[in-house]
Amino acid sequence: MTSVYIGLDAGHGTVSEAEHWLDDVLTATGLDAEDGVVACTHLVRAPWPHVAVSIAVPGPDVPAGLPEVPEPLARAAEQARAEHVAGRSGRASHFPGRDNLTGTLTVADLVAGSAIDAVVVLGAPPPAPDTVVDTRDFVRPQWRDGRLTLVTTPAPDGRVAPFEVPNPTPCCADHA
Repeated sequence: MTSVYIGLDAGHGTVSEAEHWLDDVLTATGLDAEDGVVACTHLVRAPWPHVAVSIAVPGPDVPAGLPEVPEPLARAAEQARAEHVAGRSGRASHFPGRDNLTGTLTVADLVAGSAIDAVVVLGAPPPAPDTVVDTRDFVRPQWRDGRLTLVTTPAPDGRVAPFEVPNPTPCCADHA
């Protein structure tokens, strides 16, 4: 199946802001991850450090109703689109099966029930298919070498958990 890839950018300063905006864009256009849509955030440097987004939509047509990208951000939006097309980078916030990745499940069930292709553990060998993943109800895989990959870290009792946590403590929060 063919897909159309779209880069968008509103100059958001944080991933959280970009994700919320992306939620609104997808809702307004009627796009849904369960229809095969994959939407990602991308950290970009130009024209200033910020977060751009990319969307892959099944089919040959660009959906109607997408917001315009302001001229100073057009190159960053195109960079995000190109990285998504190549499967080189992008942190997926919307992807098929995302809503089913709650609680705990095995690596095999996570991969079988979602668009995620692989699970890796930082600093450790790949997890076995029966390794339990504590999703913390927050799963954000990344494009790595053309595969949508969930990066995890060891967790208690031989489990793994996504490396990215739902509500991270801001850097320097305790010494501001």
